[in-house]
Amino acid sequence: MLFAGAAIAAPFNANAKTKRIPAGTVISLKLLTPLTTSAANAGAEFSAILLNDQTAGNDIILPQGSLIRGNVQKIVAAKRLSRGAILYLDFDHIVTPNGRQLPVSLSITGRMDLTYDGGLTTTRGYGDAMKLDWEKTKDIVSDAIEWGSDTGGTILVPFAAIGGGIGGGAYYAYSSVADLIKKGKNVYIHAGEVINVILTEPVDVPVI
Repeated sequence: MLFAGAAIAAPFNANAKTKRIPAGTVISLKLLTPLTTSAANAGAEFSAILLNDQTAGNDIILPQGSLIRGNVQKIVAAKRLSRGAILYLDFDHIVTPNGRQLPVSLSITGRMDLTYDGGLTTTRGYGDAMKLDWEKTKDIVSDAIEWGSDTGGTILVPFAAIGGGIGGGAYYAYSSVADLIKKGKNVYIHAGEVINVILTEPVDVPVI
């Protein structure tokens, strides 16, 4: 029976053909599993699907909707000085149309919330928090000016600008002190969120 099984399997192995998806290929994924550093633990599994067909020549070798599975590799808790939590994801394998599981090596790319070593975070520390505070301060001033323009035209704009500047300045001063004390925020990735990844090693996909 063992010999017969080997004989049946041999033609498939001998005639198997593959087509390669080269390293450096950027792939868009839609996450099916929500993830957060406030609840997930290392080893927690997640899944995602391909949003774009992967082709070789004129052939589609991994169609849109193909499943990719992975797990949470590591979580770093949020810390003082507004250092946000960090979520590290490990994309383990992709499921081919014929059901085979192929190991993949993927790295997240194209996001502003990436750490230098490939994790996802909210703020990298006090400097990032201050930049966010400054953007909020500018929004306060801009909203005040817009309100003045809508309410009283050009007459109220200077007064609204002064009021917005005072309010924005007070917000910035308070936030700059608070950011020294408070912890950073947790990372939340919602189901349905699109993540772009890049192949760091080529993948050879069996084809018929």
